[in-house]
Amino acid sequence: LETSTSFPFAINNSTGWIMVASELDREAVDFYSFGVEAQDQGNPPMASSASISVTVLDVNDNSPEFTQREYSARLNEDAAVGTSVLTVSAIDRDANSVITYQISSGNTRNRFSITSQSGGGLISLALPLDYKLERQYLLTIAASDGTRQDTAQVVINVTDANTHRPVFQSSHYTVNVNEDRPVGTTVVVISATDEDTGENARITYLMEDSIPQFRIAAETGAVTTQMELDYEDQVSYTLAITARDNGIPQKSDTTYLEILVSDVNDNAPQFLRDSYQGSVYEDVPTFTSVLQVSATDRDSGLNGRVFYTFQGGDDGDGDFIIESTSGIVRTLRRLDRENVPLYSLRAFAVDKGVPAKRTLVEIQVTVLDINDNPPVFERDEFDIFVEENSPIGLVVARITATDPDEGTNAQIMYQIVEGNIPEVFQLDIFSGELTALADLDYESKAEYIMVVQATSAPLVSRATVHVRLRDANDNSPQLKNFEILFNNYITNRSGSFPGGVIGRIPAHDPDVSDSLTYAFEQGNELNLVLLDPHSGDLRLSPALDNNRPLEAVMRVSVSDGVHSATAQCTLRVTVITDEMLSNSITLRLADMSQERFLSPLLSRFLEGVAAVLATPRHRVILFNIQTDTDVGTALILNVSLSVLLPASGHSARFFSSEELQERLYLNRSLLAAISAQRVLPFDDNICLREPCENYMRCVSVLQFDSSAPFLASDTILFRPIHPVTGLRCRCPPGFTGDYCETEIDLCYSSPCGSNGRCRSREGGYTCECHEDFTG
Repeated sequence: LETSTSFPFAINNSTGWIMVASELDREAVDFYSFGVEAQDQGNPPMASSASISVTVLDVNDNSPEFTQREYSARLNEDAAVGTSVLTVSAIDRDANSVITYQISSGNTRNRFSITSQSGGGLISLALPLDYKLERQYLLTIAASDGTRQDTAQVVINVTDANTHRPVFQSSHYTVNVNEDRPVGTTVVVISATDEDTGENARITYLMEDSIPQFRIAAETGAVTTQMELDYEDQVSYTLAITARDNGIPQKSDTTYLEILVSDVNDNAPQFLRDSYQGSVYEDVPTFTSVLQVSATDRDSGLNGRVFYTFQGGDDGDGDFIIESTSGIVRTLRRLDRENVPLYSLRAFAVDKGVPAKRTLVEIQVTVLDINDNPPVFERDEFDIFVEENSPIGLVVARITATDPDEGTNAQIMYQIVEGNIPEVFQLDIFSGELTALADLDYESKAEYIMVVQATSAPLVSRATVHVRLRDANDNSPQLKNFEILFNNYITNRSGSFPGGVIGRIPAHDPDVSDSLTYAFEQGNELNLVLLDPHSGDLRLSPALDNNRPLEAVMRVSVSDGVHSATAQCTLRVTVITDEMLSNSITLRLADMSQERFLSPLLSRFLEGVAAVLATPRHRVILFNIQTDTDVGTALILNVSLSVLLPASGHSARFFSSEELQERLYLNRSLLAAISAQRVLPFDDNICLREPCENYMRCVSVLQFDSSAPFLASDTILFRPIHPVTGLRCRCPPGFTGDYCETEIDLCYSSPCGSNGRCRSREGGYTCECHEDFTG
């Protein structure tokens, strides 16, 4: 009745034989229990069932397996025969298996044996070990169940045993050492040997008796001095030295070392003082004595004879010498305290022993000061920055000098000797503190230049001090009422309208560090003038590019962030016509510049012209201001204008050019008195060359260019119309052409009518009336 695919049994459904259907493994499943059923072919079919139990019997189909593939152990070479080393273990999955163990290889000279014990293999020492012959054994152990077997590796390391004692090469040593050898000198190195290895052969040396003059290095056996030796106190020493290994138990050997002390010239000269001090003025002559040193030597004979020298010491770079027999120290060169105020000399007292012994002594020589150096400022020029409006009494700087001298010779007094008139600053005579005595205003004076003097009597030095004020925002922007005078000459040329920057708002802030912002407060709602709020640049709106005059009053403000100012800006647009230009003249003003004419003389000039011509001022139209460039170095300003007749009403009738010239020139004294400007004679007329023919009248005319840039003063932005000089010929009646070269028949149009007869004549015509007619 078992239906699993892995079920290892099958039944023949005809015979009932139960057969093995797949391989059995007792180690996996050793017992099966299942049911079978028998059923007939009747109708209805009848059936009966039974339980079957199958026990799987074992066969030797598994090899023994060691629990480890490799074992290791450590064994001392003096281990006793029969000592257990380690136990190996193998497992056999078959039932009732009996495992036996044996050493199959690596058992050199059969030192080890193995026996089965409690299912494992116990390895024991069979014969004594010798570390010098073998230090390691690599055994191969086999585990067998009688048919099958497995192997494992066993590594046994042999360790050394302390079987030998240290041995000195001699039982007695003798060495010599000079009494002058320094502490720490190695006298001799005593060594012993040990045939063991490792810790058993590591030797430690020690002295049996404590002799304070010597010590022995425990590791190396080096015997060194640890105190100075003196032949006169003791001539020899005997040391008992033991060499002991570090095995267990420790073993040792002892030898004796005799140290003989050799006599030498061991007493150095001794100075009567530990150090010497002396002083000398820096201006003394050479070979002046400074001080004397003295030393003695305990030795006798040549070993006790002493002489003095700077050789090997320090003689102050050759500035001093010492007498070899007396020990007197003298100057060898002129001294300078400012370069070397203190000398630290090093002299020797040397005996005449072999080898000679010498003793060093320190000699300090102080160089005394004289006033031989002037004060020295840190630099020749000082730059001092001070905030304007700083309070009176403020210490703005401390100006000091240094004096290489010392004491009273280095006392310095300070004073201002130039540039402090009026007295704005005070310099403290002792500290050099520079104090402000007055209000400091950047706008009044941005920099003060003074010369200060440092005195260390009778020596002086000087330096220049620049006190530069830092600007503070303590002033309001300054802005006057100003005008924009735009003369708009409409021509057929494109681009004549000034689309770029025409100027800037004429504001000024005395505080140079301030940043101004600009704005229209009122009157510019139609944006006729375009303003850059940061630079103050002005542009005209393209809406003004027409033939309509205009006057607009606006309110402008300027601010530095703290203070602000407002002013009136008047925009006047004047349309310049060809008739206006054809009836214009150009006056020449002496010693006049464009900027000065615009502010403040323009208004007075217009009043003067209006007064001379007996016309209102607003009927005087000034459209050009231009410096005359054809007169060399003379400063002459050409001013072009035209004037409306006073009684012209709404019609635009102008004074003719000839009348303007005549009346203004004849009344130039009155014009000069009113306008405060001197009018020069008119320039050479182009008509003087008589270019017109046939008695025609030459008239000087101006052609104009509308692309000139704006001129600026502090109250006016003015757009000029630059003239180009030309001429025009006015023909008398009866003539025409550019030069009146063509005669006209005036009778052509029958001016005498039907009752008269027209007869031509020069300059016109006459009518002869028919009979009974007159007129």
